[in-house]
Amino acid sequence: MVTRTIALFVYAFLYAPIAIVILYSFNESRLAVSWTGFTLKWYQQLFANEELLHALQNSLVVASISVAVSAVMGTLAAVALARMKFAGSEFYRGITMLPVIVPEIAMAVSALTLFVALSVRLSLLTIIVSHIVFCVAYIILVVMGRLQGMDSRLEEAAQDLGATPTVAFMKVTLPLLAPGIISGSLLAFVLSLDDFVITQFTAGVGDTTLPLWIYSSVKFGVSPEINALSTIMVSITAGALILAEFVRMRERS
Repeated sequence: MVTRTIALFVYAFLYAPIAIVILYSFNESRLAVSWTGFTLKWYQQLFANEELLHALQNSLVVASISVAVSAVMGTLAAVALARMKFAGSEFYRGITMLPVIVPEIAMAVSALTLFVALSVRLSLLTIIVSHIVFCVAYIILVVMGRLQGMDSRLEEAAQDLGATPTVAFMKVTLPLLAPGIISGSLLAFVLSLDDFVITQFTAGVGDTTLPLWIYSSVKFGVSPEINALSTIMVSITAGALILAEFVRMRERS
Protein backbone atom coordinates (compact mmCIF):
# COMPACT_ATOMS: atom_id res chain seq x y z
CA MET A 1 0.00 0.00 0.00
CA VAL A 2 2.81 2.40 0.86
CA THR A 3 4.62 1.56 -2.38
CA ARG A 4 1.50 2.23 -4.44
CA THR A 5 0.93 5.53 -2.66
CA ILE A 6 4.51 6.65 -3.34
CA ALA A 7 4.24 5.56 -6.97
CA LEU A 8 0.95 7.45 -7.35
CA PHE A 9 2.51 10.59 -5.85
CA VAL A 10 5.52 10.36 -8.19
CA TYR A 11 3.32 9.93 -11.28
CA ALA A 12 1.10 12.81 -10.19
CA PHE A 13 4.17 15.01 -9.68
CA LEU A 14 5.47 14.12 -13.15
CA TYR A 15 2.28 14.30 -15.19
CA ALA A 16 -0.01 16.76 -13.39
CA PRO A 17 1.49 19.80 -15.20
CA ILE A 18 0.99 18.07 -18.56
CA ALA A 19 -2.59 17.18 -17.66
CA ILE A 20 -3.32 20.81 -16.72
CA VAL A 21 -1.93 22.08 -20.03
CA ILE A 22 -4.08 19.59 -21.95
CA LEU A 23 -7.18 20.47 -19.92
CA TYR A 24 -6.87 24.23 -20.39
CA SER A 25 -6.25 23.84 -24.14
CA PHE A 26 -10.00 23.11 -24.32
CA ASN A 27 -11.02 25.96 -21.99
CA GLU A 28 -13.34 28.63 -23.36
CA SER A 29 -11.62 31.37 -21.34
CA ARG A 30 -8.38 32.89 -22.57
CA LEU A 31 -7.14 33.13 -18.98
CA ALA A 32 -6.06 29.82 -17.46
CA VAL A 33 -7.47 30.62 -14.03
CA SER A 34 -10.89 28.99 -14.12
CA TRP A 35 -12.87 26.60 -16.30
CA THR A 36 -15.62 28.38 -18.24
CA GLY A 37 -16.57 25.81 -20.86
CA PHE A 38 -15.37 23.39 -23.52
CA THR A 39 -14.18 24.67 -26.90
CA LEU A 40 -11.98 23.73 -29.86
CA LYS A 41 -11.49 27.28 -31.11
CA TRP A 42 -7.90 27.50 -29.89
CA TYR A 43 -6.99 24.56 -32.11
CA GLN A 44 -8.72 26.23 -35.04
CA GLN A 45 -6.80 29.47 -34.45
CA LEU A 46 -3.62 27.48 -34.04
CA PHE A 47 -3.81 25.91 -37.50
CA ALA A 48 -4.71 29.27 -39.04
CA ASN A 49 -1.41 30.75 -37.77
CA GLU A 50 0.98 30.98 -40.75
CA GLU A 51 4.04 31.59 -38.56
CA LEU A 52 3.29 28.43 -36.62
CA LEU A 53 2.83 26.37 -39.77
CA HIS A 54 6.15 27.65 -41.13
CA ALA A 55 7.91 26.77 -37.86
CA LEU A 56 6.30 23.32 -37.90
CA GLN A 57 7.46 22.78 -41.47
CA ASN A 58 11.03 23.73 -40.50
CA SER A 59 10.97 21.34 -37.54
CA LEU A 60 9.71 18.46 -39.66
CA VAL A 61 12.32 19.12 -42.35
CA VAL A 62 15.15 19.26 -39.80
CA ALA A 63 13.99 16.16 -37.92
CA SER A 64 13.33 14.10 -41.07
CA ILE A 65 16.65 14.84 -42.76
CA SER A 66 18.62 14.49 -39.53
CA VAL A 67 17.07 11.11 -38.75
CA ALA A 68 17.45 9.82 -42.32
CA VAL A 69 21.16 10.63 -42.41
CA SER A 70 21.70 9.47 -38.82
CA ALA A 71 19.98 6.13 -39.47
CA VAL A 72 22.45 5.27 -42.23
CA MET A 73 25.52 6.55 -40.37
CA GLY A 74 24.44 5.09 -37.03
CA THR A 75 23.64 1.65 -38.41
CA LEU A 76 26.96 1.34 -40.26
CA ALA A 77 28.88 2.64 -37.25
CA ALA A 78 27.09 0.25 -34.87
CA VAL A 79 27.85 -2.77 -37.09
CA ALA A 80 31.50 -1.75 -37.40
CA LEU A 81 31.94 -1.15 -33.67
CA ALA A 82 30.15 -4.35 -32.69
CA ARG A 83 31.63 -6.70 -35.26
CA MET A 84 35.10 -5.40 -36.10
CA LYS A 85 38.01 -5.63 -33.69
CA PHE A 86 40.76 -3.10 -34.28
CA ALA A 87 43.22 -1.04 -32.28
CA GLY A 88 41.34 1.54 -30.23
CA SER A 89 37.91 0.07 -30.93
CA GLU A 90 36.88 0.48 -27.29
CA PHE A 91 38.02 4.10 -27.38
CA TYR A 92 35.98 4.81 -30.51
CA ARG A 93 32.99 3.04 -28.97
CA GLY A 94 33.28 5.33 -25.97
CA ILE A 95 33.58 8.62 -27.84
CA THR A 96 30.55 7.86 -30.00
CA MET A 97 28.50 8.04 -26.80
CA LEU A 98 29.78 11.51 -25.85
CA PRO A 99 26.84 13.40 -27.43
CA VAL A 100 24.53 11.48 -25.08
CA ILE A 101 26.35 12.42 -21.87
CA VAL A 102 27.85 15.84 -22.71
CA PRO A 103 25.64 18.75 -21.50
CA GLU A 104 23.53 20.06 -24.34
CA ILE A 105 24.66 23.64 -23.76
CA ALA A 106 28.27 22.55 -24.27
CA MET A 107 27.37 20.89 -27.56
CA ALA A 108 25.47 23.98 -28.66
CA VAL A 109 28.39 26.32 -27.93
CA SER A 110 30.82 23.92 -29.62
CA ALA A 111 28.69 23.73 -32.75
CA LEU A 112 28.29 27.50 -32.92
CA THR A 113 32.04 28.03 -32.43
CA LEU A 114 32.82 25.57 -35.23
CA PHE A 115 30.43 27.21 -37.68
CA VAL A 116 31.76 30.68 -36.87
CA ALA A 117 35.37 29.49 -37.23
CA LEU A 118 34.56 28.00 -40.64
CA SER A 119 32.62 31.14 -41.66
CA VAL A 120 29.49 29.07 -42.27
CA ARG A 121 26.27 31.08 -42.40
CA LEU A 122 23.74 29.87 -39.86
CA SER A 123 20.70 28.32 -41.51
CA LEU A 124 18.51 25.22 -41.48
CA LEU A 125 21.55 23.32 -42.78
CA THR A 126 23.60 24.14 -39.68
CA ILE A 127 20.69 23.03 -37.48
CA ILE A 128 20.49 19.74 -39.39
CA VAL A 129 24.23 19.10 -39.07
CA SER A 130 24.10 19.81 -35.33
CA HIS A 131 21.10 17.51 -34.86
CA ILE A 132 22.79 14.69 -36.76
CA VAL A 133 25.58 14.69 -34.17
CA PHE A 134 23.35 13.65 -31.27
CA CYS A 135 20.86 11.64 -33.35
CA VAL A 136 23.65 9.34 -34.56
CA ALA A 137 24.69 8.57 -30.98
CA TYR A 138 21.20 7.47 -29.95
CA ILE A 139 20.74 5.30 -33.03
CA ILE A 140 24.14 3.66 -32.44
CA LEU A 141 23.11 2.84 -28.87
CA VAL A 142 19.84 1.19 -29.92
CA VAL A 143 21.28 -0.69 -32.92
CA MET A 144 24.26 -1.96 -30.92
CA GLY A 145 21.84 -3.29 -28.32
CA ARG A 146 20.01 -5.14 -31.09
CA LEU A 147 23.29 -6.51 -32.46
CA GLN A 148 24.25 -7.94 -29.08
CA GLY A 149 21.11 -10.07 -29.06
CA MET A 150 21.51 -11.26 -32.66
CA ASP A 151 23.20 -14.50 -33.67
CA SER A 152 26.10 -13.64 -36.00
CA ARG A 153 26.14 -17.24 -37.24
CA LEU A 154 23.09 -16.48 -39.40
CA GLU A 155 25.15 -14.13 -41.55
CA GLU A 156 28.00 -16.66 -41.65
CA ALA A 157 25.56 -19.35 -42.78
CA ALA A 158 24.36 -17.11 -45.62
CA GLN A 159 27.94 -16.64 -46.78
CA ASP A 160 28.55 -20.40 -46.60
CA LEU A 161 25.58 -20.84 -48.95
CA GLY A 162 27.24 -18.57 -51.52
CA ALA A 163 26.11 -15.07 -50.58
CA THR A 164 28.68 -12.30 -50.73
CA PRO A 165 29.29 -10.27 -47.54
CA THR A 166 27.27 -7.40 -49.02
CA VAL A 167 24.35 -9.65 -49.99
CA ALA A 168 24.45 -11.37 -46.59
CA PHE A 169 24.30 -8.00 -44.87
CA MET A 170 21.42 -6.75 -47.01
CA LYS A 171 19.37 -9.97 -46.96
CA VAL A 172 20.09 -11.25 -43.43
CA THR A 173 21.64 -8.69 -41.08
CA LEU A 174 19.71 -5.59 -42.14
CA PRO A 175 16.21 -7.16 -41.82
CA LEU A 176 17.14 -8.43 -38.36
CA LEU A 177 18.38 -4.97 -37.40
CA ALA A 178 15.28 -3.23 -38.80
CA PRO A 179 13.32 -3.13 -35.49
CA GLY A 180 16.31 -1.57 -33.71
CA ILE A 181 16.85 0.94 -36.52
CA ILE A 182 13.18 1.93 -36.47
CA SER A 183 13.14 2.28 -32.68
CA GLY A 184 16.32 4.37 -32.68
CA SER A 185 15.05 6.53 -35.53
CA LEU A 186 11.75 7.22 -33.75
CA LEU A 187 13.62 8.17 -30.59
CA ALA A 188 15.99 10.43 -32.54
CA PHE A 189 13.05 12.02 -34.38
CA VAL A 190 11.35 12.96 -31.11
CA LEU A 191 14.59 14.38 -29.68
CA SER A 192 15.25 16.41 -32.82
CA LEU A 193 11.68 17.70 -32.99
CA ASP A 194 11.78 18.83 -29.34
CA ASP A 195 15.33 20.22 -29.25
CA PHE A 196 15.64 23.85 -28.21
CA VAL A 197 19.14 24.62 -26.88
CA ILE A 198 21.23 23.41 -29.83
CA THR A 199 18.70 24.80 -32.29
CA GLN A 200 18.74 28.20 -30.58
CA PHE A 201 22.51 28.47 -31.00
CA THR A 202 22.74 27.20 -34.59
CA ALA A 203 19.62 28.71 -36.20
CA GLY A 204 19.90 31.56 -38.67
CA VAL A 205 17.65 34.59 -39.00
CA GLY A 206 14.15 33.45 -39.97
CA ASP A 207 14.95 29.75 -39.49
CA THR A 208 12.47 29.32 -36.66
CA THR A 209 11.57 25.83 -35.54
CA LEU A 210 8.58 24.87 -33.42
CA PRO A 211 10.37 24.99 -30.02
CA LEU A 212 11.85 28.40 -30.89
CA TRP A 213 8.42 29.70 -31.92
CA ILE A 214 6.89 28.49 -28.66
CA TYR A 215 9.66 30.14 -26.63
CA SER A 216 9.23 33.48 -28.39
CA SER A 217 5.46 33.29 -27.97
CA VAL A 218 5.40 32.56 -24.23
CA LYS A 219 7.45 35.70 -23.57
CA PHE A 220 4.17 37.57 -23.94
CA GLY A 221 2.21 35.13 -21.77
CA VAL A 222 0.98 31.59 -22.13
CA SER A 223 -2.06 31.75 -24.39
CA PRO A 224 -4.52 28.88 -24.95
CA GLU A 225 -3.00 28.47 -28.40
CA ILE A 226 0.31 27.52 -26.75
CA ASN A 227 -1.58 25.04 -24.58
CA ALA A 228 -3.17 23.55 -27.69
CA LEU A 229 0.18 23.33 -29.46
CA SER A 230 1.78 21.74 -26.41
CA THR A 231 -1.03 19.18 -26.31
CA ILE A 232 -0.41 18.27 -29.95
CA MET A 233 3.35 17.98 -29.39
CA VAL A 234 2.82 15.80 -26.31
CA SER A 235 0.49 13.57 -28.33
CA ILE A 236 2.97 13.25 -31.20
CA THR A 237 5.88 12.58 -28.86
CA ALA A 238 3.94 10.04 -26.82
CA GLY A 239 2.73 8.34 -29.98
CA ALA A 240 6.25 8.04 -31.36
CA LEU A 241 7.60 6.68 -28.09
CA ILE A 242 4.74 4.18 -27.78
CA LEU A 243 5.39 3.04 -31.35
CA ALA A 244 9.11 2.67 -30.63
CA GLU A 245 8.35 0.66 -27.50
CA PHE A 246 5.91 -1.52 -29.44
CA VAL A 247 8.57 -2.25 -32.05
CA ARG A 248 11.11 -3.01 -29.34
CA MET A 249 8.75 -5.36 -27.51
CA ARG A 250 7.79 -7.07 -30.74
CA GLU A 251 11.41 -7.78 -31.62
CA ARG A 252 11.88 -9.44 -28.22
CA SER A 253 8.92 -11.76 -28.69
